Amino acid sequence: MHGRLITYVLATALGSSLVPLAMAWRAPGNNQGYEPVQPIAYSHRLHAGQLGLSCFYCHSSAETSRYASIPSAGVCTNCHQQVRATAAVITREEEAAKREKREPRDSESAELRKLYDALALDADLQPIKGQPQKPIAWTKVHVLPDFVYFDHRAHITVGVACQRCHGPIETMERVRQFETLAMGWCVNCHREVNETGVNGRQVNASIDCVTCHF
Repeated sequence: MHGRLITYVLATALGSSLVPLAMAWRAPGNNQGYEPVQPIAYSHRLHAGQLGLSCFYCHSSAETSRYASIPSAGVCTNCHQQVRATAAVITREEEAAKREKREPRDSESAELRKLYDALALDADLQPIKGQPQKPIAWTKVHVLPDFVYFDHRAHITVGVACQRCHGPIETMERVRQFETLAMGWCVNCHREVNETGVNGRQVNASIDCVTCHF
């Protein structure tokens, strides 16, 4: 009886320890939920969500190229030569200046300073003589295996929304991989749209292996 009790306790403990491992298990290459910290805390929730920026303003080649492209720092400065801090920071400075009866000082976000440093710009956003520009080392989030061919333009051209693969990107403070991007997930999507169409448009999404693996 005593031996059976010990066996039962050990089996229960082992089972309990294996449950979290089983729940955390995922197929090789499945990076669903991957959410790396980026060199600059860029908020898609703010830009794509609250401000309503089109995905294609920053990822301009998604409509014409296999790759969506990472925007250059120059694209960022199209806006951020004028907008150098968040609205909350600017408001606080204006209120402080009013209380202290002085002119508001220029406000600058610490995250945007990282952008300006990469572009070798001083406090007045003028080029620093002799200081080279540095690329921003963004971490890629959605990484497909080398043996998989994926073409953004083929999907964008027929009207597939960015959210179909990337999830509710406009709600993400920091980008994460929303879907598994596994082969079965892609194939099921192709089968579904072949029946339902995309935005009322009939499509013929291939489920032939050589389309993505050639």
